[in-house]
Amino acid sequence: MPDLLELAGISASYGRIQALSNVSLQVPEGSIVALLGSNGAGKTTTLNTISRLVPVTSGNIWFDGKAIENRASHQVVEGGIVQVPEGREVFRDMSVRENLEMGAYRRKDTAAVRNDFERVLDYFPKIRERLHQRAGTLSGGEQQMLLIGRALMARPRLLLLDEPSLGLSPVLVQQIFGIIDRLNKDGLTILLVEQNAAVALTCSRYAYILENGEMALQGPSEQLRRDDSVRRTYLGH
Repeated sequence: MPDLLELAGISASYGRIQALSNVSLQVPEGSIVALLGSNGAGKTTTLNTISRLVPVTSGNIWFDGKAIENRASHQVVEGGIVQVPEGREVFRDMSVRENLEMGAYRRKDTAAVRNDFERVLDYFPKIRERLHQRAGTLSGGEQQMLLIGRALMARPRLLLLDEPSLGLSPVLVQQIFGIIDRLNKDGLTILLVEQNAAVALTCSRYAYILENGEMALQGPSEQLRRDDSVRRTYLGH
C-alpha cells in the first residue's frame, strides 16, 4: 500500500525545549498505525506537528505525496487530516447535535453532510439518543464517541487519535476500539497515539515507539508484542 502520510526527520521545539528530534514514520493508506511511548515522550507533539499546531524546525511532512509542513492548520483539515485531541474537549454548553455540526462547519456539500451525519449516528447509537442533550452532561465514554463523531463530520482521509482510551473503563475501551476497527475496515486510515500498548498493538498493523522525543523502536505490531523489552516496558510482562 502507498504511504498516505510520511514524516521525514521531523524536529520540533517549545521555545528552547527540544520536543522532537529527527522523527520519521510512515502511515500506509488504509492502515492503523500506532504511536506508543511513556508520558512526555513526544506522542501528542508528533500529532500536533502533523496538524500544524506546533511549528516544525526541520524535516518534512508529506500527505498524499504533497508537502504540508508549511501549511496552516485549517488547510491541513481541508486537505483531509483531522485530529481527535485527548481530554474530552467537547463544546460543553452546546448540544450533541451542534457539536457534530461544528465538525462540518467548513463544508459546503449540504447533501453529503446530511448523509455523513446519519452515518456517524449509525456508528454511535448512544449519541443518536442524546442529540438534544448538552455535551457537557455526557459520560466520559459518550464524550469520546462524540469527539470521534465530530471529527468524522469533516470527512477525513486520515484520522489522528490521541489517547482515545484515557480514563475509560475496560468495557468502554473495548467499545471504542471496536468502532475504531470498524472505521478502518470501512476505509479510514488512522494514526493512533495510545498509552494502552496492549490494546494499540492488538488493533494496529505497525507501531512506532518514542522515547524522549526520538524514535526508539518500530516494527509490525505483532512482532513488537512478542519483543521482550517491549513486553517488560509497555505490556507489564
